[in-house]
Amino acid sequence: MKKKFIFLIKHNDLLKAVFVSLGSFILKVMGLFVRTDNNLVLLVANNGNGMSGSPGAMFSYMKDKAQYAHLNFVWAVNDPEKYSGKKLNVIKFDSIGYFITALKAKYWITDINIERSLKFKKSNTKYLNTWHGVALKRIGNDDKNSGRYDYSNIDYLCVSGVHDKKVFSSALNARSSAFLETGMPRNDSLFNVSQTEIKKIKSDLGLPEDKKLILYAPTWRDSTNNGKDFDLKIPIDFKKWEKLLKDEYIVLIRAHDRTTKLLNLQYNDFLRNFSHYEPLNNLLLVTDVLITDYSSILFDYSLLKKPFICYCYDYDEYKKSRGFYFDPEVVYPGGVLKEEAEVLDRLKNFKFNQTESDFKKINNLFMGYTKGNATEVCVKKLFDR
Repeated sequence: MKKKFIFLIKHNDLLKAVFVSLGSFILKVMGLFVRTDNNLVLLVANNGNGMSGSPGAMFSYMKDKAQYAHLNFVWAVNDPEKYSGKKLNVIKFDSIGYFITALKAKYWITDINIERSLKFKKSNTKYLNTWHGVALKRIGNDDKNSGRYDYSNIDYLCVSGVHDKKVFSSALNARSSAFLETGMPRNDSLFNVSQTEIKKIKSDLGLPEDKKLILYAPTWRDSTNNGKDFDLKIPIDFKKWEKLLKDEYIVLIRAHDRTTKLLNLQYNDFLRNFSHYEPLNNLLLVTDVLITDYSSILFDYSLLKKPFICYCYDYDEYKKSRGFYFDPEVVYPGGVLKEEAEVLDRLKNFKFNQTESDFKKINNLFMGYTKGNATEVCVKKLFDR
């Protein structure tokens, strides 16, 4: 029901306008009577799905440090009952309690939008948005299928490279003075990792040392039937993959959180489901080949300078309906593959047409501000006086 409601609000201009105007007015009035707690920090990650990502990285950095002991951290999550018995303060995401907490909190930390498309931020609230990925597909105001976005009240917005600055200015109406040239805090964990640590991650995940690991991580697709479902239909015959590749590879599946399920997949020793595993960066560290399409995971993975395949079976259709900021067929080393047979051929031969110079070009444009110290810089910017 919630997904259908969100879909209707997102795709009906009149309903969205009424929702935004009325909701913003009510919360602004409530804000007049809710006193700000100068020690309260509200955190939201991945639309309430857990405590990971960049907000999680910042929380982990601060929680045991004496200089931040006075702060009261509250996480907004979709399933607060999951955290009962743990020493964590949680609130139900998108509940009335959530919005009251947002009005009380002096500090907001998120990778999405705390205000949920509304406008109720107080002038004394400090708002840091880490964002959640570099954009290939058009987003926000640049997406012809989307509504209007206005992030002009964000105090600090993390940018990973020069590309982000251009996108956020137009797509989010963000102020250039808010940009933090840090990259996303979540990606700090991809730096300075030893082979010993990687081996331990593999061992903890029950993955063998003698086989290469393929991570298949497609982006989510919006609903094609008015919000009834958001299923992902994968044009891959994994039984064929198993027959051809099982002696050399294991395939790890990572579906986007907004994909409700993967259809007709039988998981076994060759094909393994890691859709809900956190932290995601552990999977990137152990992966030998990433296969994705329009997902921003490609840019995070490029920091590791390991081979990837951009498999876009619906490239022409997706490009027409959603639009891109740049042509991946030109920008991505190795181009775009549209046929399953091409993917299998590259995997069998382990030839990806990607060089050290190629990764340097990608990282300079899209991840040039990412140096491995984003968490520390963001925390100090937000809290240190």
